[in-house]
Amino acid sequence: MYNAHFGLRELPFGITPDTSFFFAAPSPQEALNTLLVAVKNGEGFMKITGEVGTGKTLLCRKFMASLDDSFVTAYIPNPFLEPRTLMMALAEELEITLEQNIDQYHLLKAINHRLLVLARAGKRVVLCIDEAQAMPLETLETLRLLTNLETGKRKLLQIVLFGQPELNRKLQLESIRQLTQRIIFHYHLGPLSRDDLDFYVSHRLSVAGYAGARLFARDAIKVLHRASRGVPRLVNVLAHKSLMLTYGQGRQQVAAVQVRAAARDTIAARNYSPLLWLGATLALLAAGAALSWMVFQ
Repeated sequence: MYNAHFGLRELPFGITPDTSFFFAAPSPQEALNTLLVAVKNGEGFMKITGEVGTGKTLLCRKFMASLDDSFVTAYIPNPFLEPRTLMMALAEELEITLEQNIDQYHLLKAINHRLLVLARAGKRVVLCIDEAQAMPLETLETLRLLTNLETGKRKLLQIVLFGQPELNRKLQLESIRQLTQRIIFHYHLGPLSRDDLDFYVSHRLSVAGYAGARLFARDAIKVLHRASRGVPRLVNVLAHKSLMLTYGQGRQQVAAVQVRAAARDTIAARNYSPLLWLGATLALLAAGAALSWMVFQ
């Protein structure tokens, strides 16, 4: 609705992970660099954690897009699967033709054979698992068994787990300690700082085609950071709503008042920013007091 009004080619603050909008803030860029170095060194297990909305899925897709032709990638977005189903999903990603009602032994053998064929062709296989905190314990143990597939020189399968902090607590369980010991590289994604958030907003606007002067006023950025606590997904939601409000009012620049209104309309922002709601509550009380005085008079 507001693209033409602000001179945009596309919506700048969508919540669908789009690698063209990847912003190289210190935290995601360090995580990306860690992953690229790790897979090129042939490490078996890697782990990326972060709170909800910090950009794990976007990082995952950016990582896979950054790998060259010497890598074959497999992606499992929903790992809440029993062990056999997980292996079936991996086989599908690797384009393995399976016999109907194949048993566990032959399924693992087929995966191993495919990995060996790819290795002889000079390919490295990387399996990326999103939302890994949802994996059952027995399925996590299956991953450990998959990393046992190797030649005399290197691992046939490298695995990257992307998950919320609950994944760390699950990996501390005694029953899967062998898996935890195999995780060589790990990184935790944090929120954006206020300065990074300012650059983040400008970056996404630029990618979307904006070429004008500052669209979000500095006081708007301040409120946006306070309401979102620097969580990228929530930044996107609030920025999008703020642009809608600014467009609806016929204005050309987003001010703090529009961001506050967007925050009041967003449940997650209410939870993130009690100070913002304290200010809104005091304003309502003051307005009520003024109205009562007028009625009394």
